Amino acid sequence: MALYKYRAINAAGDVAAGELEAANESEIVDRLRDQGLMPMRVEAAVGGKVAGAAPQPKRRRWLAPRRVTRDNLLSITRELATLLRAGLPLDRALEVLIGLAPTPPVASLLQTIRDDVRGGKALSQALDAHRTVFSRFYVNIVRAGEAGGALGTVLTRLADTMERTKDLRDSVQSALIYPTILIGVAVTSVMVLLVFVVPQFQQTFSQAGKALPLPTQIVILFGTALRKYWWLAILIVVGSIWLIRRRLKKPEVRFRWDGRLLRLPLLGDLLAKVEVARFSRTLATLLANGVTLLSGLAIVRETMTNSVLARALDGVITRLREGKGFGRPLVETGLYPKLATQMILVGEESGRLEEMLNRVADVYDREVQISIKRFLAILEPAMILGLAVLIGGIVFSILLGVMGMSELVS
Repeated sequence: MALYKYRAINAAGDVAAGELEAANESEIVDRLRDQGLMPMRVEAAVGGKVAGAAPQPKRRRWLAPRRVTRDNLLSITRELATLLRAGLPLDRALEVLIGLAPTPPVASLLQTIRDDVRGGKALSQALDAHRTVFSRFYVNIVRAGEAGGALGTVLTRLADTMERTKDLRDSVQSALIYPTILIGVAVTSVMVLLVFVVPQFQQTFSQAGKALPLPTQIVILFGTALRKYWWLAILIVVGSIWLIRRRLKKPEVRFRWDGRLLRLPLLGDLLAKVEVARFSRTLATLLANGVTLLSGLAIVRETMTNSVLARALDGVITRLREGKGFGRPLVETGLYPKLATQMILVGEESGRLEEMLNRVADVYDREVQISIKRFLAILEPAMILGLAVLIGGIVFSILLGVMGMSELVS
């Protein structure tokens, strides 16, 4: 049996908190529901506190985020949907969420939204004032839910979409952990060799009085430069990153960069599939909540990270306004995967576009997983081989110098 902390809402809309022992979280949820409570948050207790004990003062969390994160937004959406579907008024639901806020920035945001709602604004209007947190996609979904009188149901669908998007993003980030570690190991190994190992031989080589082989001279030169001008190397790296990021803020530069990324073998295919999965899921969610196809495409365009694929939608939107449909112009861009465009075309012709978009998203979620495995299957051995060649080259160049000295002695 494990100890779990919980927060739940009673029939009057008040927050109840405490601790219970159970085998798992599901058992806690069932027991709370049997007591007439609606569970909002259940998590394993840390430190073995006794149930009913006086609350401990909160310690300052130095590493706590200073802004509202994507995970915070997902949690807010899910919990607000649960409260609204339970019958709580919107302002009371927001009041409850303020009490459940995990960080001060979340609490401050919710308080501002609550005050706006109590001042007579619709929830979508209150959210629209915080565009750095709530995207245009999010605000339009909420607006559609308000118009249809089913805000709780719409927020539940929105939370489901956000969770699938999060799973997709997490899978891509998880796949990049190992290559990142490998690159870090490679850079560290080369630095250690050049800064600490090579200088041990440098003085010996200089006393030999014989011209060193070219590879040995190059390695010694790099080691000396790195040891004396390490600060310059750091400035060059930081300056290059700053310059690249500044350049990529220019639309035309970003467009050319995104185009090159799409043309890369393996990686380009993976990026396209990630974009198509997000594009399809987002558009399907908008259509399911009453947003028109034209408005939905304009909103989806803003959520896409690849400017080449996003700009291609401009022509699709223009031809859709001219009455030429959605599927055929999308096919004619030649940028989106053929399977996705054909499925969308079939969905449009059969009048089941929303359903087909969801299928496309499901298909490409799986395709992304497969592409990641395929990409890593090639990337990992290539990086290991590159690391071996680099370190082996440095060691070999030193051995060449040592062999030259041996010949001189003999």
